[in-house]
Amino acid sequence: MISRRSFLTAGVVAGSVAALTACGLDSGSGGSSSAPSASDGGEQGGGATPVPFTIYTARDKELAEQVVADFEAAYPEWAGMATILTLGAQEALERVRAEKANPQGDIWWGGTRQQLSQGAADGVLAPAPQEVIDAVAPQYRDADGLWIGEMKLAELFMVNTDMMSIDEAPADWDDLLAPEMKDQIAIRDVEASGTMRSIYCAMIDHADASSPEPGYEWLLKLDANTKVYAANPTDLYQRISRQEAAVSLWNLQDIMLQNTGDFPMLAPKVPASGAPMLIDGLAKIAGGPGSDGADLFISFLMSEEVQGKLAEERFQIPTIELGSEPQWLADLELTELEVDWDRIAENEAEWIGYWASNIKDKG
Repeated sequence: MISRRSFLTAGVVAGSVAALTACGLDSGSGGSSSAPSASDGGEQGGGATPVPFTIYTARDKELAEQVVADFEAAYPEWAGMATILTLGAQEALERVRAEKANPQGDIWWGGTRQQLSQGAADGVLAPAPQEVIDAVAPQYRDADGLWIGEMKLAELFMVNTDMMSIDEAPADWDDLLAPEMKDQIAIRDVEASGTMRSIYCAMIDHADASSPEPGYEWLLKLDANTKVYAANPTDLYQRISRQEAAVSLWNLQDIMLQNTGDFPMLAPKVPASGAPMLIDGLAKIAGGPGSDGADLFISFLMSEEVQGKLAEERFQIPTIELGSEPQWLADLELTELEVDWDRIAENEAEWIGYWASNIKDKG
């Protein structure tokens, strides 16, 4: 297993993605995506005069603004046409639903598989460009392309390597329940965290495919070893960095960002049996006023060049195939723990409610 620093160097972060060969959406000339510009009269631009389009996004504001700036550099005729409105993913879903009779947005960027599926069922989404649908594997998108997964979020262990080495950290999920892990675990408040709700539900599903009871028993033992439930992510990072506990459960992208930021002692470890993978995706809003811009932006965002850059610089795991993995990801040797996300979506509220009432602080 890799050491705390061996999986990431400054050269990896600063490295060019130009070496990535075209296996997903091809990169176009001049560093733009395969989607033709409006001035080319291509299918996406349609030769029409660019009109404004609106992006509802739950993604990081700085990240979204940078992607839009790159889009405008690639398609100067669309400069100033994109408006970003930052919303929570659930808020975005509710807004798109409320505007169904008179859509105001064109793209919904950032939402879970469950949320996006609800939007598709409500008839408020339209198919993505066909080349984007074709580039994303069927398990990471709606069957009709009404939503597409942009990235996979791996859920695994976060370790303070000043307290224990990666080799000394728990090897697999059941090792979290060992007596020596008593008071060595800090957990983000579960009910308020989409990440933690997903991890706990994945553990319930993984324990038994037919009944939640074995999963409840597993979580009760985990609660017995949990020293503290942190109020928010920053509180969690600070508690782990202050050595109140050595291990937590969290998503890979945030761990990597913290490792290269304020908390270099935090490092990821992949459980031996694998990490549950959440899907974070996007969709085109049906009937939006800026349809051409939406198609062009979605094709640009899902191009191999843009996704490769986000993988290198923002530690995203794309759903499209890249010519080569970023070195930090290859070093992790990430494997996926298979769980039934449809079952989880159906039962999440009940399972987490039971945990809060019958398990938390009772182990």
